[in-house]
Amino acid sequence: MPARDLFHDQVKHALIKDGRTITDDPLHIKWRKKNLYVDLGAERLLAAEKAERRIAVEIKSFVGRSDIADLEAALGQFVLYQTLLAKTSPERTLYLAVHATTFEAVFRRSLGELLIEEGPLRLMNLIR
Repeated sequence: MPARDLFHDQVKHALIKDGRTITDDPLHIKWRKKNLYVDLGAERLLAAEKAERRIAVEIKSFVGRSDIADLEAALGQFVLYQTLLAKTSPERTLYLAVHATTFEAVFRRSLGELLIEEGPLRLMNLIR
């Protein structure tokens, strides 16, 4: 099992505070002989729809020497997990959770904004 991210517990508590139930910590994805782990799986019951909304959350701290290198690694992992979840758990929507400082420094800039607008990223800015 992979090591927990720096902000793992903060994201988990924010999801619970937001009314979600943590279903997996971590969320195991098995693809043939490979085992991968998304940081969290969660769901929320939507009473009006009488359905559950299931999500997966990958947490990234962006504590490396380069924001661009951290962004490349996070984006690659996000695309990999999104592809696998589409095959193994298509009911789940994948999110990337980052700290508010990372959100401002990376995703409020032109490259980060482009990835949100045009790319595959769905961000969850739960940590303050």
